[in-house]
Amino acid sequence: MQALRYANDVVSGQVDAPKYVKLQAEEFIKMAMDEHELYVIDPQKVKIVNALLDVLIMPKGLRTGDPMSKALMGYQWFFITAVLCAVHRNDRTRRRYDTATLEIARKNFKTYTIGVVFIILMLTEPRYSKFFSVAPDGSLSGEVMQAIKDTLNASTGIKEHNGKPRFNIWQKRIDCLLTESEYRPLAYSSSRMDGRLPTAFLADEVGALPSSYAIDAMRSGQTGIKNKLGCIISTKYPTADNPFEAEVAYSKSVLDGIVDDPANFALLYEPDNVVDWQTNDSILRHANPVACELQYVWDDLVKARGKALAMPNTRENFLTKHCNIIYSGSGTETYVDINDVLACRTQGIDWRGRVVWLGVDLSMTNDNCSVSMVSEENGKILDDTWFFIPEGRIDEKNAMERIDYRTYIEQGKVFACGNKTVDYGFIEDFVLALPSKYGVQIQAIGYDRYNALSSAQKWDKVFTTVQIRQHSDTLHPPTKLLSEKIDEQDFMYEKNQLLELNFTNAKCTYDTNMNRYVTKKKSQGKIDGVVSLINAVALLQLDRFMNDQLDFVVQTG
Repeated sequence: MQALRYANDVVSGQVDAPKYVKLQAEEFIKMAMDEHELYVIDPQKVKIVNALLDVLIMPKGLRTGDPMSKALMGYQWFFITAVLCAVHRNDRTRRRYDTATLEIARKNFKTYTIGVVFIILMLTEPRYSKFFSVAPDGSLSGEVMQAIKDTLNASTGIKEHNGKPRFNIWQKRIDCLLTESEYRPLAYSSSRMDGRLPTAFLADEVGALPSSYAIDAMRSGQTGIKNKLGCIISTKYPTADNPFEAEVAYSKSVLDGIVDDPANFALLYEPDNVVDWQTNDSILRHANPVACELQYVWDDLVKARGKALAMPNTRENFLTKHCNIIYSGSGTETYVDINDVLACRTQGIDWRGRVVWLGVDLSMTNDNCSVSMVSEENGKILDDTWFFIPEGRIDEKNAMERIDYRTYIEQGKVFACGNKTVDYGFIEDFVLALPSKYGVQIQAIGYDRYNALSSAQKWDKVFTTVQIRQHSDTLHPPTKLLSEKIDEQDFMYEKNQLLELNFTNAKCTYDTNMNRYVTKKKSQGKIDGVVSLINAVALLQLDRFMNDQLDFVVQTG
């Protein structure tokens, strides 16, 4: 099986692939070797896919005229086989994956890969199935239609049988007469994407979409479809605030084991290291799996890198489109490696008798809020973090954020309070009860003046409250200290999956003085727990780890 061969080469290091591709390959190998408890690669489906690829003909490029089974790259075999042939062990009529995310640099045949998937599905899915593609504009959306049209025109053995057509190709749609299914490309709209019933859809160049509306509309139309599929593909774009980055962040959380979503498949070809792109060939290989197999593609990439070095005005396009590195003039990076955070998990922390510092992040009343409690023991930072959400918005938040908040509530780290807005009174009482509940002495409570001033005034009647100015020169020291403690495994916390997800989402940036701080604007998804934790660490650092006074303002009663 070509897909298994590629997956083994990735895991063994014979193919230089990035971290998250390796994780997905490991999962595939378990299924292919019949070692997965719940899922398996169905040999009958593999046989059907292989038979179709034998008669589909490559219409253009270096391997024009070859059957697709000889022309496909290794990653394409991996993607197609996993998405179409992974099934439930106890019901092999149900495919495992309903979402397939492909993050890959330009000129790696990503749109063509989806075109092949669509042809196979149009021939094998139930009658009257509907297929759609959507992109930022009609021209981009039509790219997959052109790929399907070219392939069908080159593949006479598929397009017709005994002189009778199997497909009709129209100007704005393609019909499969064998199954009476239909494919249509759609131009992006902010309000007219609902009402469709896609068996499968493609969202192309998602990084350029103005919002996630098109994807959400397509997904909502798939409710009730047994074997639905949504393909989310794109290169990077020069901004971290776009729908594709949210999809990528979610897929990383799944692959890291933080979010449980076995129906999510992702090949994320973005480099593990983005620092030395000028000389590090692995960066090119990580973003361009085709270049690992085709020498002329590799030669073009090396040439493009040289041009980007010599001509700074071409650098942004090269880094974003050919290296999958977000480049927009200011450095933004993942705050900490989630694997380092997971290594700091502990079975339990005895808080009785400890002196603790609290940090709070009271966001807008209809959003998440968080409280963190930290202490110090032999140079280690101990933490417990809780989250607060509006009870009346749980289902809405589950759907929008693709997070199962009810599970986190059962785990005791999330509290639902209020109806459509968070009940600040509940949070205030929660903080006031911590000393009696945990047997701790609260040394101080750190807060951001925005949204928290009223609560801080109430807490100040009992405890010392400290307003922490949300500025880079203030936040840099605790941000740096916390990351160092995590790197050195001098950070301890009890299992808290929502906090771990927050760490996955958290991005940090640098100001002009190279002060590093976590920013909500650049981060993908919620980071309330990380923000409250850094606020708590700021006070702990001031009292226990340093003597220099930081730029805090003490809020007195």
